[in-house]
Amino acid sequence: MAANESRIMAIPETHPEHEEYWRAAAEGKLIIKHCESCGEYHHYPRVLCPFCKSEKTTWKEAKGTGTIYTYSVMRKGSPYVIAFVTLDEGPRMMTNIIDCDLDELHIDQRVKVAFMQSGNQNNPGPCVPCFTPSMTENS
Repeated sequence: MAANESRIMAIPETHPEHEEYWRAAAEGKLIIKHCESCGEYHHYPRVLCPFCKSEKTTWKEAKGTGTIYTYSVMRKGSPYVIAFVTLDEGPRMMTNIIDCDLDELHIDQRVKVAFMQSGNQNNPGPCVPCFTPSMTENS
């Protein structure tokens, strides 16, 4: 069974400190925060590093690849997948898996970023980073 890509994605709440994140997503780029003090990457974006509490955080473009840590298929209405993906840089992010065969998904599956427009034609929202299965297990 395939996930229904016609599902309308809710418009996420945005904040001024995340403007760069949403601007990059509109350009088809996934950026995450990197701490210049301890070297750790983190997501969800914050001003302070959650590891060392440093304010020296910068945006870095992520590779856009990772693995499915866990997922759940929502079958009420049009089926869709909610997942936690572990990015190759280390952080885990809650996301949707799109353009996939629900019966073929599995934990530790390689995925790559794909962007989905939130909202609808009358009320469009920002592009949201989602993931789709990679064609190869190495990407």
